[in-house]
Amino acid sequence: MTQFALPELPMEIETIREYLPHRYPFLLVDRVVAVEEGRIITGYKNVSVNEPFFQGHFPSHSIMPGVLIIEAMAQVAGILGFLITGKKPSDGYTYYLAGSDKVRFKRPVVPGDRLELQAEYLMSKRGIWKFSCRALVDGDVACSAEILTAERFLK
Repeated sequence: MTQFALPELPMEIETIREYLPHRYPFLLVDRVVAVEEGRIITGYKNVSVNEPFFQGHFPSHSIMPGVLIIEAMAQVAGILGFLITGKKPSDGYTYYLAGSDKVRFKRPVVPGDRLELQAEYLMSKRGIWKFSCRALVDGDVACSAEILTAERFLK
């Protein structure tokens, strides 16, 4: 690992795009507000009724799909991975979602919610990174999981 370098906080969407290859409609992190000791990151996603997935999930009772909550947690974990290593997608690297364990959904996420995303670096070995993640709404846990990501060099 290289020396941890933190960009100015909060990380606005322009800076987040430097650390994630995702774009609309799949970029699920709106802002990063804290990075503690290079091991814990906190960001958020503002959940709007205008999200394309709400058209079919479910039209009469909109709920953010659980797989997208997991993806949002994985994206904030990926940002932390890039910050820890000092790498960016522009350097030819990416982090793929490699797995999730101990996933628990505690409450639905609906339009108007602000989904707080937290990831804590646990360990890495041979390019596989493990994070403990939580997604909260108004301080209540909506989802928790251990997320595994795989670092890959694409160039």
